[in-house]
Amino acid sequence: MAPTISEIFASMDYGPAPESAAPAHAWLDQHARAFGHFIKGAWTNVSKRSQFDVINPATSAVLATVAQGSRGDVDAAVAAARTALPAWQKLPAHARAKHLYALARAVQRNARRLAVLESMDNGKSIRETRDIDIPLVARHLYHHAGWAQLLDSEFAGYHGAGVVGQIIPWNFPLLMLAWKIGPALAAGCTIVLKPAEFTPLSALAFAELAHEAGLPPGVLNIVTGDGATGAALVDHPGVDKIAFTGSTEVGRVIRKATAGSGKKLSLELGGKSPFIVFDDADLDSVVEGVVDAIWFNQGQVCCAGSRLLMQEGIADRLVEKLRARMEKLRVGSPLDKTIDMGAIVAPVQLDRIRSLVTEGTQHGATCWQPSWALPSTGSFYPPTLFTNVAPSSMIAQVEIFGPVLVAMTFRTPDEAVALANNTPFGLAASIWSDNINLALDLAPKVKAGVVWVNCTNLFDAAAGFGGYRESGYGREGGREGMWEYLTPDWQRAQPRAGAGAGAVVMAAKGTKSVPAKAAAPAPHTGAVDRTAKLYIGGKQARPDSGYSIRVVGARNTMVGEVGEGSRKDIRNAVEAARTVAGSWSRMSGHARGQILYYIAENLSARADEFAARLKSLTGKDGHAEVHASIARLFTYAAWADKWDGQVHQTPIRGVTLAMNEPVGVIGIAAADAHPLLGFITLVAPAIAMGNTVVAVPSEAHPLAVTDFYQVLETSDLPGGVVNIVTGRRDELAKVLAEHDDVDAIWYRGHADGVRACEIASTGNMKQSWGESFTRDLLKPEQGEGREYLRRATQVKNIWIPYGE
Repeated sequence: MAPTISEIFASMDYGPAPESAAPAHAWLDQHARAFGHFIKGAWTNVSKRSQFDVINPATSAVLATVAQGSRGDVDAAVAAARTALPAWQKLPAHARAKHLYALARAVQRNARRLAVLESMDNGKSIRETRDIDIPLVARHLYHHAGWAQLLDSEFAGYHGAGVVGQIIPWNFPLLMLAWKIGPALAAGCTIVLKPAEFTPLSALAFAELAHEAGLPPGVLNIVTGDGATGAALVDHPGVDKIAFTGSTEVGRVIRKATAGSGKKLSLELGGKSPFIVFDDADLDSVVEGVVDAIWFNQGQVCCAGSRLLMQEGIADRLVEKLRARMEKLRVGSPLDKTIDMGAIVAPVQLDRIRSLVTEGTQHGATCWQPSWALPSTGSFYPPTLFTNVAPSSMIAQVEIFGPVLVAMTFRTPDEAVALANNTPFGLAASIWSDNINLALDLAPKVKAGVVWVNCTNLFDAAAGFGGYRESGYGREGGREGMWEYLTPDWQRAQPRAGAGAGAVVMAAKGTKSVPAKAAAPAPHTGAVDRTAKLYIGGKQARPDSGYSIRVVGARNTMVGEVGEGSRKDIRNAVEAARTVAGSWSRMSGHARGQILYYIAENLSARADEFAARLKSLTGKDGHAEVHASIARLFTYAAWADKWDGQVHQTPIRGVTLAMNEPVGVIGIAAADAHPLLGFITLVAPAIAMGNTVVAVPSEAHPLAVTDFYQVLETSDLPGGVVNIVTGRRDELAKVLAEHDDVDAIWYRGHADGVRACEIASTGNMKQSWGESFTRDLLKPEQGEGREYLRRATQVKNIWIPYGE
């Protein structure tokens, strides 16, 4: 007998509320449940020899078969995108805006079918796809229709990067597609997109909608397949940019594969995000925040709040409340509108979660799960809470990517920050406290690209999303996300130096090496002999190697000697830079600007001396380069207190602050052209934005820079902000790129050097900016400005709701 109303109110048990899957099944049947690729506005033929099944993770039923993309398929898709590119880029901005607007409207018209298809394909609950994912898809397309309209005015001097290869994950299949294609289409790029092999159906449905909405053939191409298909897309020489969202391990592989290719690269990778709770927080709100942080989408979220950091005084009460709430969570069919958690995406992911949970228990942590039973079929896993977890334990460090929460305690705010930053990741964080001063004090200290205050897992197209450290680099969404798909107009036809280009004539004392051509000895002038030293921690230092390098001038005459830096010297320089990094970054922009002005003033007083030095090194009059160097210092002194963030227009009752933060310790290897100006062009924006630097000057003409550190010594620059190690550029640059305490590497030289640095940078996934072409640094559009400032900073978005 059915329960009475009073019995229902007493038990508060939910009855089933299924969403009809009929429209999604009808669409699948319309295609005979078999899909080829979508290339050049049409479906390719499906070959039975190269198909794989798409499985509903909640039922294990086969939904459809899709094509396994080959290198030939990728070739065809890239060719279609390349053919479509000129016409798409020539379209007026307003025309591209109308296309994006039409795509947004098409998504809204088909929202329910797309939401059901996504739930069937991915396993997440219909409430999430219906109320979060699909509305955000439309929101991103509308937002980027606006950027398309404003492209010529807001991004003057830039054009689309070209043909873009995009690889998206299985946790938010259609939303990740919108995050990727929105800015790419707005910028004037054409696209080859590979959806995840577990969840390709919504991408294919979107491609069909785009075609029906009038998107020109070849502008958007979808190639399905596994990792081999993605690798073919990454390796393709016809692709100008790769955008990837997925694991840090695969991100490393992609960084190595693209090293030295000149392709733009943005990576949104894994995370192990902290959820920090202070003792003054509203614990009932915290509990609901935890539910949204770790059990949203079954914890299969890169920014999931998977590490619960609790102040000791409230830890026991919070754990008790969490366990009570976990008992009430409902796990079941994704198409039931009353459930809280759906299915894990695939058996292989379920096995990984089970294995990591078992390992965590074996290592001594206490595992707690609700008492209720899971559905008997499908890939389901219960919400899980670990306590008694050591900060260094595997489950506190590894991204589990499932509904597993690990809890730890702290005593003080400083300890909370130390625990929060105690992972190699840096994607997101949540801070819960009724003391807004405390929360906003912590937000800049936590190493994360997104910080939510008294909220979690908020996303919007107007606010950039992306990480620090091993969570990747680049941003998706907002103005900052548009830059990922744009290239300066002056770079359209830049010559690329070949391997070994720019080789220099240098020789070391002793038996280390032999000069390519014997240099004439320096004429005796009666001056006291000196060998320029390294500059580390604000002091001149002899190289650890005990060797020096002869510097040959314009007339093949030895004009001096510099120390030959080594790995140990780089280590000492990085240590000095890290030591002062905190205090330098906290110094006001005005104060840093005043120091840069003072450096320029002191360089100006010695302008003739430096011009003479440059002429002796290069054979060219050096006055223009010296004056340009002084002007460049003035430029970044001016920018030091003006590179502002912004308040994003996100749809919350509150503010979303986009803060430009320094990257940290930057390793710099300067080119030989313009030895003084080239050095200052890279170092000045870095330190103006609050970074510290370990710099390798021009290998051929280092004396211009060893003279310059005398200027730094007399200009109130704190020791350790700029460290200079002379020597073999490529050897030292590779050491910097490999160093795990260096946060970015900027390299100027030949193509082999770029490739070596980009491969070496994968150790800690540091940002890399390598160029093998020669800029005309005397031209401000190439030698200074916002491009350098964007490289010297990373955007942190802080979400701050307010109101009662």
